[in-house]
Amino acid sequence: MLELRDVSFRVDDEKDKEKDILEHVSFTLEDNKFVAITGPNGGGKSTMAKIIAGIQKPTEGKIFFDGEDITDWSVTDRAKAGISYAFQQPVRFKGVTVFDLINLAAGKEISLSGACQYLSEVGLCAKDYINREVNSSLSGGEMKRIEIATVMARNTKLSVFDEPEAGIDLWSFQNLIHVFENLHKEKHGSILIISHQERILNTADEILVIAEGKLVKRGTRDEVLPGLLNAADAPEDTANCAIWQKGGLN
Repeated sequence: MLELRDVSFRVDDEKDKEKDILEHVSFTLEDNKFVAITGPNGGGKSTMAKIIAGIQKPTEGKIFFDGEDITDWSVTDRAKAGISYAFQQPVRFKGVTVFDLINLAAGKEISLSGACQYLSEVGLCAKDYINREVNSSLSGGEMKRIEIATVMARNTKLSVFDEPEAGIDLWSFQNLIHVFENLHKEKHGSILIISHQERILNTADEILVIAEGKLVKRGTRDEVLPGLLNAADAPEDTANCAIWQKGGLN
């Protein structure tokens, strides 16, 4: 179980004044749940994902994982504890093949056919990719799918995806939905996805809405999604209206 308690994150702006990116965010992610986080661009969603992964440290507040305070833990320690993180812009590794990367992610030696299965699940023809280097020859969409395959190979307690649909073509996006549905169905772990896409939000057990650094709404997809889709026609729901005024769902 993941728990954020009163987490805030501030940075200094160009005028040397503090700017709040996250303000006193608290929530619990239960085991084996699929949770989506949405909201306007610049609202603090990606920052929160990076704080969970340990890439950034909160200015205030605490983070607990399986009941243990991991606030000061490094990215490596959190990874060892069972937290995976997929970047919005995946990292490239010159000289490392896709097969090498999947083996590293799995933390053990896996067969060629096993590695190929992960690639097939994310819509890549295994024979065309298994021996390719993870370098600039791969497109952004290809990199994204390879990174998702590595997260699947890790099979951790918590997998965090930051806008996995970014840079993915329509056919691949449809396949991606099935990947996440299968992950949720077959794996015993929690999934946390940052996304604007209705199809992904509609797959989640629960939706959290982050706007202006604050958690403004939380509930099941049946409770939250209709309000987001109809926010423009619901002026009394000021939190949701603010989301639409700042960009809404893409």
